[in-house]
Amino acid sequence: MDLGLKNKLVLVTGSASGIGKATAQMFLAEGAKVIVHGLTDEEVEACVDDLASFGDVVGKAADLTDIEQAKMLCNFALEQGDVDILVNNVGVFSVKAFEDLTDADWAEYFDINVLSAVRVSRVILPAMLKRGTGSIVNLASEAGVKPLPQMIHYSVTKTAMLGLSRGMAELTKGTGVRVNSVLPGPTWTEGVKAYFDGLAEQKGEPVADIIDNYFKSDEPTSLIQRFVQADEVAKTIVTVAANEAMNGSAYKVEGGIVRNIL
Repeated sequence: MDLGLKNKLVLVTGSASGIGKATAQMFLAEGAKVIVHGLTDEEVEACVDDLASFGDVVGKAADLTDIEQAKMLCNFALEQGDVDILVNNVGVFSVKAFEDLTDADWAEYFDINVLSAVRVSRVILPAMLKRGTGSIVNLASEAGVKPLPQMIHYSVTKTAMLGLSRGMAELTKGTGVRVNSVLPGPTWTEGVKAYFDGLAEQKGEPVADIIDNYFKSDEPTSLIQRFVQADEVAKTIVTVAANEAMNGSAYKVEGGIVRNIL
C-alpha cells in the first residue's frame, strides 16, 4: 500500500534502537527521508549505517533533557527542509517501588518522557501550523490508561503524553496539521530484553520461563499473550502519521491488555 509518504521529511526522536529505529526503517520503506536521533554520536552513526540501505537517512545526537541541545536537534532538522512528520518517541522505563521513588526520580522521568516531546514540538508544531500541513505522533503507552503499580512513575508520564497530545491537537483545528498518540503494550526491544535477561539471571531461571510467567501473572488480560514486536508498533505509527482523517486520538497497539471496547 502506498501511504503517500514519498519524499516526506520525518524526524523520529529516540530512533537509534527499538520502536524508534523500526519506525524510521518503515518510513524509509515508504520513500520518506528520515532524520534519526539518539543520545550519542556513536549510536546515531551506527543507526544511520544500519538504515542507509533502506533509503535517505541522516542523524543527529542530542540530549533532549537539555534545552539547548533540543534546539540544536530542531535546527538540524529544519536545515534538512520542512519537517512533515514528527514522531516523539524518546522515553525510558524502570521498575521501582512507589515508596522508593524520590522527587529527583519523578523529575527525571517527566524531563525525559514528557518534556523532551514538548521541547521539540514547540519548535516543529508552529512551523507546521504556519504551513497548514504536518503530522505529529507522540508515543504514550497502555500504562498511560492502565497504570502499572510497579512502574507508577512511568505510567503517570505516559498519561501526561495523552493529555499533551490531545491539547496539541486542539491547536490544529481547521488546519491540515494533526497530532495523535500511539499506545504500545509490552514491546520486545533491546531494553526489555536486557531487563528480562537480568531478571532471569537474578532468579536463576530460564528467560523463556520468566517471559511466559510474565504474561500469566503480570499481564493476564493480554489477548495475544506475547510481547508486541517493534515493527508492529511501527506499522501503526506510520499509518497514523499518514492518514489525514486521524487527529486528536489515541491508538492502542497492546494486544488487548486494556479491557475496553474503545
